[in-house]
Amino acid sequence: MFGWFKRKDPRIGLQEKYKALLAESHRLSTSNRKASDLKRAEAEAVLKRLEAMGDEH
Repeated sequence: MFGWFKRKDPRIGLQEKYKALLAESHRLSTSNRKASDLKRAEAEAVLKRLEAMGDEH
């Protein structure tokens, strides 16, 4: 009934952020390779956080 009071699982938020960063990296890959590499590095950092959270739960 009051679904907007529920907390979102932090892993889901990180997964969404990871997907968004990969999509942005892919979009930038045709125009700005350096920016694309930076976005890819950010995505990899998020993935490492996700993997660390998976080990905790």
